[in-house]
Amino acid sequence: MLTTFDQLLEQHITDLPDWVAVQLEEIPVIVDDEPSDATLSMLGLHRSSSELCGLHTGIPITMRRVEHAWRMPDHIQLFRGPIKRVAKNTHTTLSEQIRITLLHEIGHHFGLDEDQLTELGYG
Repeated sequence: MLTTFDQLLEQHITDLPDWVAVQLEEIPVIVDDEPSDATLSMLGLHRSSSELCGLHTGIPITMRRVEHAWRMPDHIQLFRGPIKRVAKNTHTTLSEQIRITLLHEIGHHFGLDEDQLTELGYG
């Protein structure tokens, strides 16, 4: 049974333009309750001071070369707990925060950096 969070995420994925959806067919979107301690440590973040809502793992398509043909597949992770807390703390709806996080991580897949994503409103 899908939760409200999962239903909202599915709707946002369905609403993506076709050219983006085609790219996502190759990238699993994984939902976890919280980022792992190992993930936070790898990123130099601390659980007490960070709300990591999502993570793109892989090589942005703008940086791929022939040598990357045998790399591990990209994936996007969304973290339920932080997304819910950020939505509550910023007075955005859960749906809007899921959308922002999903588009933020898709942006990383397409090679956008944090500054570019912030300019687009997905920072």
